[in-house]
Amino acid sequence: MRLPYRNKKVTLWVLIGIIVITMFLFKFTELRPTCLFKLDASNELVASQMVRVEKYVTDDNQRQYSYNREMPLIFIGGVPRSGTTLMRAMLDAHPDVRCGQETRVIPRILQLRSHWLKSEKESLRLQEAGITKEVMNSAIAQFCLEIIAKHGEPAPRLCNKDPLTLKMGSYVIELFPNAKFLFMVRDGRATVHSIISRKVTITGFDLTSYRQCMQKWNHAIEVMHEQCRDIGKDRCMMVYYEQLVLHPEEWMRKILKFLDVPWNDAVLHHEEFINKPNGVPLSKVERSSDQVIKPVNLEALSKWVGQIPGDVVRDMADIAPMLSVLGYDPYANPPDYGKPDAWVEDNTSKVRCSKHIP
Repeated sequence: MRLPYRNKKVTLWVLIGIIVITMFLFKFTELRPTCLFKLDASNELVASQMVRVEKYVTDDNQRQYSYNREMPLIFIGGVPRSGTTLMRAMLDAHPDVRCGQETRVIPRILQLRSHWLKSEKESLRLQEAGITKEVMNSAIAQFCLEIIAKHGEPAPRLCNKDPLTLKMGSYVIELFPNAKFLFMVRDGRATVHSIISRKVTITGFDLTSYRQCMQKWNHAIEVMHEQCRDIGKDRCMMVYYEQLVLHPEEWMRKILKFLDVPWNDAVLHHEEFINKPNGVPLSKVERSSDQVIKPVNLEALSKWVGQIPGDVVRDMADIAPMLSVLGYDPYANPPDYGKPDAWVEDNTSKVRCSKHIP
């Protein structure tokens, strides 16, 4: 009996779909069915567990680097425009570390999982489908690992700079128990001015309102601060952008010690490794790329002073109480962040002079 044309067409598409999904799953999980079945004592065939092939990436010199959930991943978090790109550029200059550009994929996957769990209906659907917490964690962890390991050049230490990931930091540590977070903190007034002046689109931020953006910053930084506290000081280190800029060597030594990464002077000269092999790759769509091509300097510290509406400045302590929690004086305009190292002042002079050279 012949199948009607429509049924034949549907059957064909179903077969194609099954083939594509099977190929994707095989590639994604990288499982090798080395022993799907084996003989038991009575010579009966019984199912055997599939054996997972070791995952690794290979560099240009054919050196192999394995990656797994137990590895000491580095995550850079914080509200966007808080120095996360500078932090990752300085780490990328280190020959043993690779962060690479933002993907924005990982926080979206984590948010999707969060939405599922918050919905009673979706949670029940997952439960009825046999998708347990362990299954979900394993799938999400493997997905994130593939993104982190393969979106850039191989390196002994892998790092991810998707700032909003820290909002779900506790869960990230659950997935990767040996991972560590660098929590970039910056004066919220400077962060918001940068977001608005550079037109950085962040979900929920109204770029026409300093007041609303300061409130959004306050909420975001409060969540991240709480996550960092829950993770613990041995797994989450707060790094103040202002102090990193004022005293780069002092703070990079602290950071590398926290990460168990050996010291290398290259981290103080990231601008020399821009877009070089095993150096600091830049994205054409990240708003910070035009800034990190310069050496560490003081240009961005107080650009916000005099730019925020008077009524917002007057109400700052009430609008953004996290400023005080983090040690910033909400009434200081401009604030005193401290005295910079001499070579940072020299860098700043050179950057300013270069603006006037045609």
